[in-house]
Amino acid sequence: MGAAKGKRVPRAVREQQMMDAAVRTFARRGYRSASMDEIAELVGVSKPLVYLYLNSKEDLFGAVVRRESAALVAAVTAAVEKGAAADRQLWSGLTGFFAHTAEHPDGWAVLHQQARSQGEPFAAEVAAMRAEIVRFVTDLIAAAAKEAGCAGELADREVAGLAHALVGAAESLADWVNVSVADGISPPGAAREAATTLMNFAWSGLGPRMHGERWTPA
Repeated sequence: MGAAKGKRVPRAVREQQMMDAAVRTFARRGYRSASMDEIAELVGVSKPLVYLYLNSKEDLFGAVVRRESAALVAAVTAAVEKGAAADRQLWSGLTGFFAHTAEHPDGWAVLHQQARSQGEPFAAEVAAMRAEIVRFVTDLIAAAAKEAGCAGELADREVAGLAHALVGAAESLADWVNVSVADGISPPGAAREAATTLMNFAWSGLGPRMHGERWTPA
């Protein structure tokens, strides 16, 4: 008798393998230079099969962006310590953000570097993901203001601005943390350390503001 045929990999599993390979390739080659040949080779399938399952490089890139965006949002929201004080919730959410981006540096590179630079519809996908995180942080800052008894002191627009500033700082710090990890100079617990650093920077300024203090130019 001939050798038994290997089990056929279910389509859903194979598609995830293709996207895993695509994340790695897009992050390291860039969208323009990435080839479907390399993605197929990494998975161990033919290039026609990649096209059959995921249509085109553009469709594959879009699927990758959506998957990585959803994973990042899920990681942040899942990390938040429900029922804790507002500052603790924000810190734990930031820790989840830094942990996820450090554990998935290729996915973060696709979102933060590649997708944003390729125009529509990819930039819009990332913008939607970022807006969801900003809304989440906005709610946490608003809750902190309410806890401090100064909900009326912080206008909605100011709270939204603070949330945008905090998310932008987190994105920049994530790039720095990931470079440190890649260079082997990041200590254990780098995600917690990065979250604490950002909280020391941001919350120290937010604290007085929560009590009605405001900096003004001399």
